[in-house]
Amino acid sequence: MGLFLLIAFIATPIVEIALFIEVGDHFGLWPTLAAVVLTAIIGTALLRWQGVATWTRASQSLQRGVFPVNEVFAGLCLVAAGALLLTPGFLTDTIGFLIFLPPVRVLLARLIKRAVERRNGHKVWINGEGVDPSGQHGDIIDGEYKLSGQATPPPASLDQRPSPPNDNSPWRKEP
Repeated sequence: MGLFLLIAFIATPIVEIALFIEVGDHFGLWPTLAAVVLTAIIGTALLRWQGVATWTRASQSLQRGVFPVNEVFAGLCLVAAGALLLTPGFLTDTIGFLIFLPPVRVLLARLIKRAVERRNGHKVWINGEGVDPSGQHGDIIDGEYKLSGQATPPPASLDQRPSPPNDNSPWRKEP
């Protein structure tokens, strides 16, 4: 991974400079500079628009009692896309605009999920789907407990217990 980042940090400016020279030679200095400024302005507007939409979806998920995993990932992608669009250059702008597309983010999430599962052997959950590559269920702790100091005996069945205050909890299983 370190070698990949080193190559990326060395190759990206070289490619960007070469693209600036080619585009500047073809269109001229001022149209090239205008294109760079225009992509930064468009990127900022897209970041704001999609950022607000992602924030709204995350808030709605939290109100339903569901952790907004997809929205957090989308937010991280939007931050990366915004940084790439604010960086002067045509290659970084192209990659930044691609990350703004939701299908590209879904593909990126799947690639990252596979890489993490392959590298660490841990299961990763996206949209409620998860696979344990080892075929095991992880660490299962079996234990017993005893209620003490209770005035009334506990109900005989789990179905007879009173409902918790938040019936919309994603952890509550319906009978």
